[in-house]
Amino acid sequence: MELTGIRGAVAIVTGAAGGIGEAVARALGASGARVAVTDIEGGKADILADAMRATGADATAWALDVTRSDQVERVVGEIEERLGPVAHLVNVAGIVPRGPMLELTDDGWDHVFGINARGVFFCLRAVGRRMLERRKGAIVTIGSQGAILVRTSLAAYGASKAAASSLTKCFGLELAPYGIRCNVVHPGVTSTPPALERFGGDEARFHAHHAAGDPAIFRAPIPLGKAGRPEDTASTVLFLLSDQAGHITMEDIVVDGGATMIA
Repeated sequence: MELTGIRGAVAIVTGAAGGIGEAVARALGASGARVAVTDIEGGKADILADAMRATGADATAWALDVTRSDQVERVVGEIEERLGPVAHLVNVAGIVPRGPMLELTDDGWDHVFGINARGVFFCLRAVGRRMLERRKGAIVTIGSQGAILVRTSLAAYGASKAAASSLTKCFGLELAPYGIRCNVVHPGVTSTPPALERFGGDEARFHAHHAAGDPAIFRAPIPLGKAGRPEDTASTVLFLLSDQAGHITMEDIVVDGGATMIA
């Protein structure tokens, strides 16, 4: 069954130049959406948009720093002028810093929250204002298993993702009377290019390592026996944006192979 409500709709994806963001952008493009590929690295966004168009997808790139509210407002306005009314927003842009909490600096804390939480707020506000006028839209924010499970060396990351999750659901509560849905997808360990670097690009070893868990850092084992792939998260996002999820809002969907349930 083809998901409906995607084909022809304008969708913004932040942090789209790689990993989960790229998988989401490609999935939307393959389903017929008009995709605004945005990323702080505008050159990489251009490369992805070119690659998507080569497959027949409708994709246009914008450089976007989500920590700058003026830039978010400007880019969202440009997207609507060029592509049409935004029907879908997927907040993916984020960073995953690691390190003991006692070594975290003031600037480090602010940097993480600036991207992972404040950036989500700026995008929600800019797109939400426009969706409110039309009384229609669907938003998904990419959270993290780290917002649910406590792990060592991920204090700022987990807290920022928990904040982004709460922001999105509060926004969903305020906009629900107008038919606008807001959900959060929490990926577990996922085989993105940066994550694979530690394993020399050996995806099989990466999956085996993470599936086993690590009590030393309170990382839960994965019952399905493998880490996730960006496409696992992307397919969940696509469903939540579609008409088939029309009665789902303010929900947390965890895509982690069952790790959260047995932690």
